[in-house]
Amino acid sequence: MPLPKDKKTVGCKWVFNVKLNSDGSMERYKARLVARGYTQTYGIDYQETFAPVAKLNTIRSLLSIAANLEWPLHQLDVKNAFLNGELEEEVFMDAPPGFEDLFGGNVCRLKKSLYGLKRSPRAWFEKFSKSVKNQGYSQGQSDHTMFIKPSGTGKVAVGPLELGLRNSRNLSRIKATHKGSRTTQCSSNRLELVRWQS
Repeated sequence: MPLPKDKKTVGCKWVFNVKLNSDGSMERYKARLVARGYTQTYGIDYQETFAPVAKLNTIRSLLSIAANLEWPLHQLDVKNAFLNGELEEEVFMDAPPGFEDLFGGNVCRLKKSLYGLKRSPRAWFEKFSKSVKNQGYSQGQSDHTMFIKPSGTGKVAVGPLELGLRNSRNLSRIKATHKGSRTTQCSSNRLELVRWQS
């Protein structure tokens, strides 16, 4: 679309990386389009940027409870998490490098967040917390990244990166919700049991 007269664009660049397996062998080549968010202006291109981060004490408490009660601990990795957040404000981006001729002077209007934008972490957390709350979880007061849901077999605690679960059925529900559902449109990359190392 053509750039509106009163708007400016955010630049972008390609970031190339080699993804390795745990044994050091190459898994795949990775290319990611990253916005140059440092060109955004507060009050024009974005408003609030704060996104809560899990507190170290919460993670320690969750690990301690899981170890003492012999609960299995699982980790959920959401593919390209920041790309699932929805933008509230209008953000226009230049054509990706190498595709300028295809755009013919037009620009991209972003509807979803992109790595590098100022609001990406906040947009992703809003999407994640809304999805988890829709499943009946309540947000913690001392740590806003902790979500708790009482169940028949015990409490289930969910954080943005860690899942402390006593009941594997709840784990399956969370995974199903985050795997291509219409409410979240997120797909899970890996859902694996956390390995204890001494």
